[in-house]
Formats: sequence, C-alpha cells, structure tokens
Amino acid sequence: MKVLQLGKFYPIRGGVEKVMWDLTLGLGADGCKCDMLCACLREDVVDFKDREMAVTDCGADVPKNAKYVLQLSEDGRLICVPALKKVAATMISPAMVSALRHMLRHAKKMGEPYDIVHVHHPDPMAALALFLSGYKGKVVLHWHSDIVKQKGLLKFYLPLQRWLVRRACKVVGTTPVYVKESPYLKNAQNKVTYLPIGVEGFTPTVKGVEEIKNRYPGKHIVFGLGRLVPYKGFSYLVEAAQYLPDDYKVVIGGQGPLKGSLENLAMGRGVQGKVEFLGWVDDARTADWFGASDVFALSSVMKTEAFAIVQIEAMSCGTPVVATKIPGSGVSWVNEHGTSGLNVPICDAKALAEAIVAVCENREKYGAAARDRFEKNFTLERMIERCKMIYESL
Repeated sequence: MKVLQLGKFYPIRGGVEKVMWDLTLGLGADGCKCDMLCACLREDVVDFKDREMAVTDCGADVPKNAKYVLQLSEDGRLICVPALKKVAATMISPAMVSALRHMLRHAKKMGEPYDIVHVHHPDPMAALALFLSGYKGKVVLHWHSDIVKQKGLLKFYLPLQRWLVRRACKVVGTTPVYVKESPYLKNAQNKVTYLPIGVEGFTPTVKGVEEIKNRYPGKHIVFGLGRLVPYKGFSYLVEAAQYLPDDYKVVIGGQGPLKGSLENLAMGRGVQGKVEFLGWVDDARTADWFGASDVFALSSVMKTEAFAIVQIEAMSCGTPVVATKIPGSGVSWVNEHGTSGLNVPICDAKALAEAIVAVCENREKYGAAARDRFEKNFTLERMIERCKMIYESL
C-alpha cells in the first residue's frame, strides 16, 4: 500500500501536523509506503532534533521545488515545499500544487501510484492542491475540526470544502462526537468513521516528580497546560481557585497574549497565592508535571478545542482529568466522565472547582482508570493499527 498524507505545516507545532507526522512515521515503519507533503515558510529551517533525518540526495519522485526532505523511516518521508506567507493559519503555497501534481504523475509513471491520498482538514491549501491535481484515486478526509474562528474567510472556502467532503471515500474524525455533530458533515454520515489520536506515553522521572512536589509541600497540585488564549478558558481555572480549599495549588504552564490579564485576574480575585504561572514548559519537564499533579484541569470553552491531546498525555502518566463539556466537541468523550475523571459545564468556575476536589479525593481510583483508558484507546500503536484498518476497508 502506498499513501500520501497531505496538508499543514513543518516544523511540527500543532496537533494536526503531529498526527500527520506520527502516521507517516508509524505507517512507514510498519511496511506501508507513506509520504507526507506539507509547507513551511521560507525562513523556516529543519528542527535541530530532526536534522539527522534530512536527505540531500533525493530521487526523481521528489519535486524540484522541495525545500527539504526528511527520511522518517525506511518507507516514510516528509517532503516540505516553501510557502509565500501564512494567513489565517493557512500556508499560502503555490508550490504545494505543483509538487503534488509532480509526485502523483511520477508515481503513476513508475507503476507505483498512490493508493490513497489522506488529506488533513482544516487546510484550504491542501484542499486546493488536491482539487487541481487531477488525482482520480481514493481519498480519506481527516476531519480534525470545523473551521470555527475564520467565519468570514470560510464563506469563500465553503464550495471547496463541500467538494472535498463529496470527493472523500471516507471521512475520519478524531472522536465519534465531533463528526456526528459537525454541521458540515450532515450529508456525509454514511461514510463517517473516527480514529482517536494516539501518542507515545509520557514517562515522568522520580527525581523530577519529587522536586515538584517539594515545591508545594502539603498541597494538592492542579495542573493546567496550554496556550494562554481565549478558547482555552484559563480565566475560569483562575477563578476556580476561589472555591478550592487552601491546601490546593493551581499551576498553569504555557505562554500567550493573555498572560498579563490572567495574572491581573488572579490578583483581583485575591488568589495570587493559590495560582502560579510557569511560562513555557518543555516536553521533558511536562511529563514530570503530569506525574506530580493530583489532577489535570482542562478549562477550554470553545469547539476550537476538538480533542485536546494534552488530556491523553496526562492520562498516560496515570493523572486523572477534569475537563469541560464543550458543545459539539469531542473533549468530554476523550475524558470519560466517572472513569478517567469528571466533566463539567463550560464557563463554570465553581463546578470546575467542585470536580477538582471530587477527583482529588478519589485520586488513586481515577488515576488508575485514566491510565487504563489511555492504554486501551489512545496509544500510538492503536492509532496506526486503526488507520491501516480504515485504509484496508477501502
């Protein structure tokens, strides 16, 4: 089987491109020839951690406008073409159109055509490239989320989005809830399925966990992590501190434009001693924070939060979750209520606090169930296995 993952960006930063990377890496290592075509800004360079995978001697199937190629595994490659600029979270990359046409044409000429093009949505540039490519084979549409923020621009993209939904042989969501509730997929329910995101489990270090716990002796640690932007709802987590007992400490990791206003909110509510902002937390340290925390709190308030990979990262460490019931989102499906933690209504600081206390009082039970739910549903191996099953069904 030969598959092309199409869309999004490099370097890998967000959840969509991380899923593309993991699928390309995992499928390529599992005997499925898999390429990933994406775009990057002209000034972007290969991440330091990926430099050993960079390939300079490429074959004729690699388009001449490729900026660089990474050999992820024996049968898995990332091919990155330049973009002119990034507008509304979309790479404007005419090079992607010509690159895709070259790759499809060369593969067919060599008698090894792509069996499936797996396009990741939302990415208008990838959809346009596929539309202009002339590709006649099978298409899998990975519906990571609706376009929520750019409502004005969506009006112009809707005809292409409708074409993409019609063109797809299978529409794959990250949870059954999201694809069922999406207004844009109402007429495609006969070909909808879901593929939960899977990740490599995090492994906290004993030393790191001890160091963090020693910073807050006698405290229940409530950990939040994410960009400090409106849809993450961190203001409600800060306000929840008002309703938490004095032996609770809310610790929020991440950077973003709302940092100053959140700090002011904590001061205004008189909880600056119960809330701490860590700033940027690197991946290695994140595992230790999960391991040291009594509960992970996800306070997001908008459907932009479609899945929240950070939940399953916490679960992989045996850390229970308190999350929000965002209408139409899959977040509360990921965190099974009463099993891996509890879910509460959005924009309700008091309910958030009450759930945090309830989970902490039964931390051992919820923590064990969270780890078990991760192992059964959200490992990287399970995602690769399920993805191959979807391909084979076509």
